[in-house]
Amino acid sequence: METKEPIDSREYTVPYSQTSFATEPTKWTKFVRTCILYQIIRFFVLNLKIMRIVVGGHS
Repeated sequence: METKEPIDSREYTVPYSQTSFATEPTKWTKFVRTCILYQIIRFFVLNLKIMRIVVGGHS
């Protein structure tokens, strides 16, 4: 029976190749990250969720 050497993942990755970089964000992602109105809404939604947990813990 023949034993095989473990495959080294470094053999298959090429540094600075196109696959080494992160993907470019979509137009929707860029919009969501920069839209002030959307950020304000998400801020208040998050705060309401936190307040529900805090108020529930005090009763």
